[in-house]
Amino acid sequence: MKKNILVTNDDGIYGVGLRPLIRELQKLGTVTAIVPDQERSGASHSITLHKPFRIHEMEPGLYLTNGTPADCVKYGVRSLMKGKVDLIVSGINTGPNLGNDVVYSGTVAGAREGAMLGFSSFAVSVAEQVNGDFEQAARIAARIAAHVMDMKCPLSKIYLNVNVPRIVKGMMLTSVGSRVYDENVECRTDPRGKKYYWLAGSFVAGEHHEGTDITAVAKGYVSITPLHLDPTAYNEFARLDSLVNDAPQG
Repeated sequence: MKKNILVTNDDGIYGVGLRPLIRELQKLGTVTAIVPDQERSGASHSITLHKPFRIHEMEPGLYLTNGTPADCVKYGVRSLMKGKVDLIVSGINTGPNLGNDVVYSGTVAGAREGAMLGFSSFAVSVAEQVNGDFEQAARIAARIAAHVMDMKCPLSKIYLNVNVPRIVKGMMLTSVGSRVYDENVECRTDPRGKKYYWLAGSFVAGEHHEGTDITAVAKGYVSITPLHLDPTAYNEFARLDSLVNDAPQG
């Protein structure tokens, strides 16, 4: 039976990695791509609630929306594809989604939304801001997609975050590392004399610890990080027990 694959991204319709990903995944099944009409980098898991969600079919199997990656997945699964989805792939993102990036990334949120809806999902990014090899990343994404769809049981309550370096030595299962940014909020003045603010900053360094996504990519390995939907810190229950047991009753 032919597989049905849903694709989204946060780089929008002009994202460099979109077409290569679609081409490679079409070798595995029928691909439906639903993407934002403009870049949604940093949108995280936001959804559209206070304005209409609009969608336009650009060409057969490729849809353009005014929403976020999470919107695209929700609409694709619930409305357009009526739940007939075997896999959700979000990407290919321009630039890495390593360490803390998974919190902010719209690309990662697309995969997270898929997992929340109960479908096997993964996000994929090239690990360079410039000169990323999207054709190579697309082939690797298709390899991962084929493996995931061949698994006897679909991914349950987890999703994968994949980062592809330019020179690939192999693949590695990793944990989430920590990236450090030089962040600041710049205050500027517009032509009418009114102040506005611009969130600025650049990547400074990553903490290199064995087994993390940051270290794996730095060594030339594709990082594959399983992420859980449940963020509960269960190991803190005992330490916080007195907070609830000593609380006044009534």
